[in-house]
Amino acid sequence: MQMPTADIVVAAVALVRDECVLTVRKRGTERFMLVGGKLEPGESPRDAALRETYEEVGLAIESATLLGEFLSEAANEPGHTLHSTVFWVESDAEPVASAEIAEIRWTPLRDHPDDLAPMLEHHVLPVILAAATHG
Repeated sequence: MQMPTADIVVAAVALVRDECVLTVRKRGTERFMLVGGKLEPGESPRDAALRETYEEVGLAIESATLLGEFLSEAANEPGHTLHSTVFWVESDAEPVASAEIAEIRWTPLRDHPDDLAPMLEHHVLPVILAAATHG
């Protein structure tokens, strides 16, 4: 089976603390997702992830570790495929919703609400859980 071509390319960060991951809900949407967004021309996924983290939740992150690359259906663009490069970051700073972010939430890695984006729920969370429990 051939994977569909990803038509939305994004970079995201998984900020994990106390067995929860930082998630955001953008204005006009219902699903929570990782902090992140589309790459600007010539920008690396890592640079985009760090820029988006600062723009969306005000955290200046200096180091990020590649967690993986994931393909899934897009949460807010029906019929589109999302290609997300996700980085694991650590910070003790308190995130603050800004830019297009309507709400931020620390989402538990286990027994989480059912309002997560497909990418996060089906692809990223299992990898975070595995890393957190075997790390």
